[in-house]
This record gives sequence, structure tokens and C-alpha cells, in this order.
Amino acid sequence: MANSLIIIPTFNEAENVQDIIVAALAQSDDYHVLIVDDASPDGTADLVKELIPLHQGRVHLLERSGKAGLGKAYLAGFDWGLEHGNYDLLFEMDADFSHDPEDLTRLEKACRNGAGLSVGSRYVKGGKVKDWPWLRVLISYGASLYVRIILGMDVKDPTAGFKCYQRKVLEQIDFDTITYVGYAFQIAMKYSTSLAGYKITEVPITFKDREKGTSKMSTAIFKEAVFGVWKMRSLKHLVPAVQ
Repeated sequence: MANSLIIIPTFNEAENVQDIIVAALAQSDDYHVLIVDDASPDGTADLVKELIPLHQGRVHLLERSGKAGLGKAYLAGFDWGLEHGNYDLLFEMDADFSHDPEDLTRLEKACRNGAGLSVGSRYVKGGKVKDWPWLRVLISYGASLYVRIILGMDVKDPTAGFKCYQRKVLEQIDFDTITYVGYAFQIAMKYSTSLAGYKITEVPITFKDREKGTSKMSTAIFKEAVFGVWKMRSLKHLVPAVQ
């Protein structure tokens, strides 16, 4: 049985979803994909259903009743992955090809070599962003520095969303304390992993903008991250250390 689950949340990703599933599965016979779809009106879930019988139990679909945010979609995917099968690694990945499926095996290797969490990072040596205007790069890098200073977390790309967890890390985190939906969710999961005492390894990647579909970014998501880090710092006692 496969020992790795790639969780991909979707909302209106009909232009990308089949291609990203096929590309992710092609990286290793040990990979399964779980699409967590928030009732996409463009038929994303129906396209996933077309692939399920073609891939011998390697494609799974979790349909939710409405759009509730990225964070809740990932938490639902984690719960599903921990309950179904014996997956020892669980990945987070975007549906829009901003994360290169060929980097999945590099993230996996970092976890196999002892990291509790591996992060596809834009801001370590060898990492970069592609086709971003300089102002967007400056804002993104500045936001990462802001988070690191407030939380004291030694992760250079704290908002990154391309990640691989060892199962034991997710089993230890209390998902009820993770109430964020966007960038703040990604920060909170890394912070919880760090507080629990697990090693976090950053793997350099090239991040690029989507070519198809529409971005889900909003001002509210940005504000949540700016103010949410202060709340995270006050709740650090809720994360138990590794036994």
C-alpha cells in the first residue's frame, strides 16, 4: 500500500485538477492523492471522479459543503489521511502548479532523513520565485522576516504552503487550536511543529504564479497573517513537547 498522501485543496480548479493529479502520481508509485474540494461550482469534483477508476485506488476525493478556507480544507485532509490507510507521510500542495510536482520526492527525502516537517522554501539558498514583480517579492520577504522576528522561529519561508509532514507530527498537533484559513494557517502549522520539538528542514524550490485559473488571495487573508502571529505566540503553551 502507498505510504504517502498528497493533499490538494481545490475551489474552482477545473483547468488544473486533472493535470496536477496525474503529475503528482507520476513522481512515485507510493503516492496517493486526496483532493479536498469545497463545492466548486465549475465541476472540479466531477473531473476528479473521472480519474478515480483509472488509477487503481490512488486518487481520493473529499467533498465539502462549501468554501470554508484553505486551512480548514487541509485540516479535513489531515483527518482523512490519519483515519484512512497507513500513510506515514502527508504532503500539502497547491493545485495550480505553483508548486512543481517534481519537488515532491525532494521533500519526501528530507523527512525520510529525519525532518518532522520539510518545507519547499523560496528564501533559502537555491530557492527563488519566478515571474514576480520586485515589489511583490519585497513584500513577501518582508512578511517572512516579520513572522520570524515575532515568533522566534528559524524558518526562512514561514508562509510556504508546499510541505511534507511525518505522520507523528500531525498526530501530536491539536487541530482545534489551528483556527486560521490562509497564510496564518501555514505559519501556525510550522510554529506548532517547532514548539513540539520536531526538526524543520527547508528544501529550496522555485515558486511560480499559476498559469490557469484564478488566485484565491484576498486582503482578509493577508491581515489574518499580520495579526494572527501575535495570537499564536500567546498560545504556545497549548502544544505539547515531543515525549
